[in-house]
Amino acid sequence: MKKIEAIIKPFKLEEVKEALASVGIQGMTITEVKGFGRQKGHKELYRGAEYVVEFLPKVKLEVVVSSDRVQEVIQAIVKAAGTGRIGDGKIFVSPVEDVIRIRTGESGEVALG
Repeated sequence: MKKIEAIIKPFKLEEVKEALASVGIQGMTITEVKGFGRQKGHKELYRGAEYVVEFLPKVKLEVVVSSDRVQEVIQAIVKAAGTGRIGDGKIFVSPVEDVIRIRTGESGEVALG
């Protein structure tokens, strides 16, 4: 099993959610986050004063899938989240040792569904 974490632009969340649903992903966790990469934030003007916004608003999406579905899920995220411009985000893939469904005590891939 693998955990896929994607940091994306907030306005792309609905498109990514639909793309994941179309490949059969039933559950996900969404967190509002702030951060920066190469983009390094931007400058804004407020009441005549200029200030730097270093941490930009992003959305972190997390899903855990069986290892054989990783590429399919990554492709769906990239296609839906991409704008071709700087700041589109990143995808991280990590191994998951186990999953336990609290309600039933089921574990392993059967607990993913």
